[in-house]
Amino acid sequence: MRTSIKDDFMDETIAFSKSHEEPLWFQKMREEALNRSSDLEMPVYEKISYRSWRLAKPKAPFVPANDISSVKLPDSNNLLIQNGDNTLVSKLDPKLAAKGVVFTDIWTALKDYPELVEKYLLTKTIKPTENRLISLNLALMNGGSFLYVPKNVEIDESIQAIYLQDNNQKKDFIHHVLVVADEGSSVKYLENFVSQGTAAENIANIVVEVVAEDNSHVHFSALDQFGLNVATYLNRHGYVGNNAELDWAIGFMNDGKVVGDFGTDLRGEGSHTEAKVVAITTGEQVTGIDTKVTNYGQHSIGHILQHGVILQSSTLTFNGVGHIVKGAKGSDSQQENRVLMLSRTARGDADPILLIDENDVTAGHAASVGRVNEDQMYYLMSRGIDEETAQRLVIRGFLSAVITEIPDKEVRDRLTNMIERKLVNGQQK
Repeated sequence: MRTSIKDDFMDETIAFSKSHEEPLWFQKMREEALNRSSDLEMPVYEKISYRSWRLAKPKAPFVPANDISSVKLPDSNNLLIQNGDNTLVSKLDPKLAAKGVVFTDIWTALKDYPELVEKYLLTKTIKPTENRLISLNLALMNGGSFLYVPKNVEIDESIQAIYLQDNNQKKDFIHHVLVVADEGSSVKYLENFVSQGTAAENIANIVVEVVAEDNSHVHFSALDQFGLNVATYLNRHGYVGNNAELDWAIGFMNDGKVVGDFGTDLRGEGSHTEAKVVAITTGEQVTGIDTKVTNYGQHSIGHILQHGVILQSSTLTFNGVGHIVKGAKGSDSQQENRVLMLSRTARGDADPILLIDENDVTAGHAASVGRVNEDQMYYLMSRGIDEETAQRLVIRGFLSAVITEIPDKEVRDRLTNMIERKLVNGQQK
């Protein structure tokens, strides 16, 4: 007799929720999400096929996490490191705490700042009923964090988070991040998802919400490194208010199967987003990235830049969707999606989509799938650089549009090293 997800996990969900002393309203949200999850549709993306993955069939979200101690600490005064539901490091500059800044794990936030979490969690960016995977993320969440920057507080130093996924044990990674910049504030936030180990086969279901209230500025950087045996659904979604700005700089350096769902809703007049994504795929991995910007507010600006590199027999799909709704007069939607293919057995797609429902706007797109520039290769090799090194230099230049957008030098260097690792491993196979 086949059982439903609700039957499989309801008792565990309730027990986990109570053990973390979650408030009653959040326990009810979990239970409602679990009850309706099987009735919701899976998300659909152009040319991204992922239905055969185990994303909608979690197995072990509530297994206790192993201890992980070998974590290199970044030089940061504002740092959160989590291994599942275990918080290993939690640091916040006392000067920022005195101004009302909150940066903590989701359970501490639910206990100490319930009104703030309830106000923003799955209310402004996406809804828990949007699709089955978002509903399951809420129902089975076993890790998460909360960052809140109060009105008119400007933070110069980066806020950093490292989220560890232990792939030495059978434990699905269900994670939720909520970032809120209140009116007139500014913050630079960096997150790094990292798999450790390769023994098990797990799924990762991550939902990240970013709220940029009126006149705020959020610079969001991400370095993603999920392992070979991890099938990942990664949803990052932003809400941008009047004259607010949300800048994304995302490095997809994963080794396993990944579907990335990135969306930004430009709700306010004069709202602005720059969404920049780089990705490298190797081996047999399949990666699909669907990046969408929707202009709701008048005179809003939404730009998408996606650059990717494909090696061996891997697959990379970029969907760029720019949508200007009726009434968003004076808005601008631009996108560029480009893929470099370094193998005849690789497959790449760059699909720009423009949906324009208003006349008084500007919009444009560019897309290409091709090989490394031969003139650049010739120039480098004529100066004594071997072919593989020359190829890596050209590729790093191709991906530099996102690398340079990351504000912290240590993190830029980390992404550059990730790119080098992926390219070297890809060329050697």
